[in-house]
Amino acid sequence: MTSLRDAVDVLSWRREVHDLYAAVRAAPSPAAGHEVWVERRTALFEAHPASARQDGQRLRHAPYDPAYRFEVPLAAAEPREWSVPTGTDGVVPFVRIGRVGLPGLGTLDVWWLASYGGGLFLPLRDATAGDATYGAGRYLLDTVKGADLGRTPDGAWVVDLNFAYNPSCAYDPAWACPLAPAGNRLEAPVPVGELTPAEG
Repeated sequence: MTSLRDAVDVLSWRREVHDLYAAVRAAPSPAAGHEVWVERRTALFEAHPASARQDGQRLRHAPYDPAYRFEVPLAAAEPREWSVPTGTDGVVPFVRIGRVGLPGLGTLDVWWLASYGGGLFLPLRDATAGDATYGAGRYLLDTVKGADLGRTPDGAWVVDLNFAYNPSCAYDPAWACPLAPAGNRLEAPVPVGELTPAEG
């Protein structure tokens, strides 16, 4: 953060993201929520002053596919520390708190951000990485920043891969992003969600 203006812009961005995911959770169907997500995320990316967008970049999203939406329990997993050195935020600590199983695809580790603010973090790298999607992977949940699809009335977690999105470093190398560790990599392709950006 280099200035008051930068700080206020990032605060505004995070408020917008929180509001966006609240609208997604309130939508009458997952597909309708995805339409809201694509429209509002694209508007933020194109116009917000805190956007990581570089000249000519445009978001691309795959069509919604309900086969990639899961409601799954968060199973216990042996705690494991994961420390991510970054050029902007120092060392960012995470602790593995559980794991989700996605039928037909595999399992993904779920992490807790073990610093001020806390929050669940669920990154993903799949077989489309480096081709149709960002080579280092995408994010599914990052609750400290508002990216939260919620839970069902019976307590299952909503893990909808149609909402996988690129980290800021996919657009601007000035950003430092934690990337998917070994327990967050799937051998299967996940051809939904946000794709590699289109260049102008």
